[in-house]
Amino acid sequence: MTAVSPSLSFKWLVVPTAECEPPSKELIGGKAWSLWRMRSLGLRVPPAFVVTTEACDNYFSSGGRLPSGLADELRAGVHLLEDELDRRFGSRERAMLLSVRSGAAVSMPGMMDTVLNLGVNSDVEAAIATETGLPEFGAELHRRFCAFYGRLVLGCLEELDELDSAAVIKAVVADDTGNSIPDDPWDQLEAAVGAVFSSSRSRRAIAYRQHHGIRQDLATAVTIQAMVFGNLDEASGTGVLFTRNPLTGADSIYGEYLPRGQGEDVVSGRVTPQSLDHLAEQLPAVHAELTGAARLLDADGRDAQDIEFTVQSGVLYLLQSRAAKRTARAAVSIAVDLARRGIITPDEALERVSADQVRALLRPQLRAGAAAGAEQLAAGLSACPGAASGLAVATPEEAQALPGAILVRRSTSPEDIHGMICAAAVVTENGGSTSHAAVVSRALDTPCVVGCGEGAAAALIGRVVTVDATSGRVYAGELSMTHSTESDDADLRQLTQWARTRSPLKVSAPGGAVPGPTFESGADLETPPAIPEGTRSVSGQYFQTDAGVAAAVAARIETVVATQPLPILLAALAATRRSAP
Repeated sequence: MTAVSPSLSFKWLVVPTAECEPPSKELIGGKAWSLWRMRSLGLRVPPAFVVTTEACDNYFSSGGRLPSGLADELRAGVHLLEDELDRRFGSRERAMLLSVRSGAAVSMPGMMDTVLNLGVNSDVEAAIATETGLPEFGAELHRRFCAFYGRLVLGCLEELDELDSAAVIKAVVADDTGNSIPDDPWDQLEAAVGAVFSSSRSRRAIAYRQHHGIRQDLATAVTIQAMVFGNLDEASGTGVLFTRNPLTGADSIYGEYLPRGQGEDVVSGRVTPQSLDHLAEQLPAVHAELTGAARLLDADGRDAQDIEFTVQSGVLYLLQSRAAKRTARAAVSIAVDLARRGIITPDEALERVSADQVRALLRPQLRAGAAAGAEQLAAGLSACPGAASGLAVATPEEAQALPGAILVRRSTSPEDIHGMICAAAVVTENGGSTSHAAVVSRALDTPCVVGCGEGAAAALIGRVVTVDATSGRVYAGELSMTHSTESDDADLRQLTQWARTRSPLKVSAPGGAVPGPTFESGADLETPPAIPEGTRSVSGQYFQTDAGVAAAVAARIETVVATQPLPILLAALAATRRSAP
C-alpha cells in the first residue's frame, strides 16, 4: 500500500506513516521500511519520505535521467518535512538540512552512497551559526557536505575529508572535475538522488551482489530524511548498537558510540569510537531509552538487530534498524537460541543458517599454543573471528590478483569490496567493531582485525603473516592451524539433528553402510558429473558444494557420503525451498 497524506498523490514518492500498512520493501527499500516500522512502534524517528525503486528503474531505462515529474514531487515531499518540523529547506532562517540515503530491498551495507548535510550553502551556514551561536558548527556542516557532494556526486578523486574548509574543497573539486558544487539546495537534491541511483550500479555494488548471489538489476530506493546532528554539542553523538553480539551471538547488547560525531564517522572507520558504556556514563537517560528501544525492536523483529542512532542535544533519534550482519558463529548461536526459546521454529532456524556459514565455522583456527614465541606484529579488535596466513598486501587490486593474501588498509571503504571478497583476512589501522571493514567482513565471514593503530600497515605489508582474528592479533610468519568438527559444538549438533529429520538427502560417513553403488564425481568441482539413472548414493568433493547438492536433490539421490553432514543437509533444504512452487 502506498502510504501518503490523504490530500496528496505521488507517482514516484512514498511518505510512510504510522497509520497505514507498511509499503513493500521491494518498493521503498529496507531502510525506509525500517523507519516506518520504528515510527509505528512509537519510537522517535526524524521525518522522511522515499523515492521508490520504480523511479530508480525508470532512471536507468531513461539513460540516467530523473523520471519526468520527480523534481516537482521532491519539492512537495520536502515541503511535508518542513511543515512537520516548522523549518525551511535552504532558508536563511530555521534552516532544515537533509540526508539522502540509499536503500534496496536486500541489505547491502556500505555498498551504495549517502549524502549528509544537504541543503547547506554560505547563506545557510551563516543562518545555522546565528541560530546555534556556533559559527564553527555551521562551517563544519558546510565542509562535510562539500566533501560528500564532491566525492559522491561529482566523482572527485582527490582526498577531501581532511581539507579544512568548504572553500578549499570547492576549489579542489572544481579543479579535479571541471564542475562546481551548486549553491542552490534544489539542484543539490536532484543531483544527489541521481548519484544514489547510479551508485547501485557501481563496481563495488556489482561485486557485492555477485558474491552474495543477489540479482544485478536490483534497484535502490532513496530515503530523504531531515538531518539530526550528532556533532552539535557535548550532549550529542552517534553510534551503532547490536541487540546481540554479532561476533559470538551472545544475548547481550553490543555497540559503539562517538561523541560529537556524525554517522559516517563511525561506519567509515576513519575514527575509532568508544563503547556504549561511555554513553551510559555521559547520558544515562538516553542510554536507558536506547536499550529499551533495542529490546523492543529485537522482539518485534524476532532476530538480532543492527540499530543506527544519533543523539542531538540529549535527545535520542533512531535512524535505522535491520537484521544484523553476523559471523557464522553468531548466526548459528542466534538461530539455535531463538528456536530453543520458541521465538522461531526449528525450520526457521535452519533457513537462517547457510551451508557456507557452517563451512566457514569449520574452517581452520589457530592451533592452541601455536603463537607461543611467535613475533607479534600488530594487535587490535576482533571484528570477525577466524585465522588465516598469507602475504600482506596494501591494495584491493593486489588482494584480487593474489587470492589468499591479507589485505591491510588504514581503513576500508566501499571501493575496497573487490579486494575484501578475495582476501583471506582484513586488517585495518583505524576503526571499531561497527566500521565498514568490520561490517563487511562479517557479511563475507572473512577474518578481520580493526583498530591496530598508526604504523600497523608499514609493519605488515610485504611480509607473510598469520592473522588470529579471534584474539585480534597478527603474527609474523605462517603459524599452525587446526580444524573443528560438527561434533565439537553443541549448537551445530542441534542444527544437524533438526536438519536430518527434514532434509531430502541423507548423509553417511565414509565407510558406513551405503545402499547401492557409490558414484565418484570429477575433481575440478566445476563440471557437473553425469549421474547414471538409478544411482542411489554419491560421494566426492563436487557433492559437498551447493551446486553438487542441488544436482543430487534433482536426481533424487538418497545418500551423500561425506565427513561433515550439516553443510550438505542445509544445502539440500535450500535447494528444496528454491524448487518449491
